[in-house]
Amino acid sequence: MDYLSHNVSVNLKRMRLSKNMSLDQVSEQTGVSKSMLAQIEKGTANPSLGVLGKITSGLRIEFQELIEPPRQDFCLVTPEDEIPIKEREGQYKVWNCFPYEDNQSVEIYRIDVEPGGEYVSGSHGEKTREYLAVTDGVLTVECHGHIQKISKQQVYKFETDQSHVYRNEGTKIASCMCFFLDYTSR
Repeated sequence: MDYLSHNVSVNLKRMRLSKNMSLDQVSEQTGVSKSMLAQIEKGTANPSLGVLGKITSGLRIEFQELIEPPRQDFCLVTPEDEIPIKEREGQYKVWNCFPYEDNQSVEIYRIDVEPGGEYVSGSHGEKTREYLAVTDGVLTVECHGHIQKISKQQVYKFETDQSHVYRNEGTKIASCMCFFLDYTSR
């Protein structure tokens, strides 16, 4: 099943159930056969644009609602089980735990910096802010000409509209969780 078919399958079923509708009721309201609707929900049909149009019109929903990535009610991420998005041996590893999603302006990373290592991050653009929580060790962050040491259990906030550097001047790995906020639309 391709990405869009999966999205339509999951979203259609969720919407139908949230409206307490049977397949018969959806069929009657949309003009799409019950068997086609069942196949769409199972992910075994590849509906045409015409069929999707009938569904969106009959259910009075936006087309985008049907094809967008399904809502995730729960998601547990263990960075060590994932492949880092950036990595330099003996320096750092970066995992993108929760990337920006449609209509969401927060992105969450985990960064590990090796002893003596440094990680240079480029600007995240205007009106971006980072909240950094150190979970192990001590990190030194340099941005806007300001240098700040952040220890375990401390949280630091800074604007990230220019490049910035994370340094570990200690003798053990320093780890942090970074929360990036894009407030351009606020």
